[in-house]
Amino acid sequence: MIAMKVSVVIPVYNEEKRIKDCIESLINQSEKPDEIIVIDNNCTDKTIEITKKYKEVAVYKENKQGILFARNAGFNKAKYEIIARSDADTILPIDWIKKIKQSFLKNKDIIAVSTPVFIYDFKNAERFAFFYYIYMFVPLIMMGHYPLVGPSMAIKRSVWEEIKNDLCFDQVKVHEDLDVSFHAKKLGVIYHDKTNLVLTSGRRLIHNPSSFFGEYTYRYFKMYFSHRHLL
Repeated sequence: MIAMKVSVVIPVYNEEKRIKDCIESLINQSEKPDEIIVIDNNCTDKTIEITKKYKEVAVYKENKQGILFARNAGFNKAKYEIIARSDADTILPIDWIKKIKQSFLKNKDIIAVSTPVFIYDFKNAERFAFFYYIYMFVPLIMMGHYPLVGPSMAIKRSVWEEIKNDLCFDQVKVHEDLDVSFHAKKLGVIYHDKTNLVLTSGRRLIHNPSSFFGEYTYRYFKMYFSHRHLL
């Protein structure tokens, strides 16, 4: 077992249908997370009732609505040297934590780790690896590395402490995970582990494709031009 310690943060808002699978995929890791933090962002369904059944999970409340604020609350609560983040609609492979640790040990300059994300709502989800890499091709070219994405990312706690006060607090203007990518870049290498494959829900793509391809893309380009001085 690798000695490095990992905190996992999961922001949640009304995820009663999916939170159980996410938590159990973490509990069953080959190398266990040292803490699992769920941030209750004003859930009104049974999400927190389900979550509290797991003794391995600590639940905290964030009253200010929005993924950005829930993420910040969770990252600030994290105790250990690596902060990993996932979403409630994501299922982590059994060696997710192990591979995150291995990635940080590859090079002392690595300060954050990204992974590819596949969509499990589609049949034969593994065939959609190309979708992830096509969708991320433009950020890769423009930023010089694959960006960190909410369903699966990890960052050194020391880096989070250094950048957290410089991040944008208007979630209408930014993708909160990409905002972290831009600010962290100046402190070291963001490494992409293409072997650490994570499954997440494609519900936003399925139910609101115009937002996924339109609004999300527009917001990325707007972010790039306001953040490119950081690259």
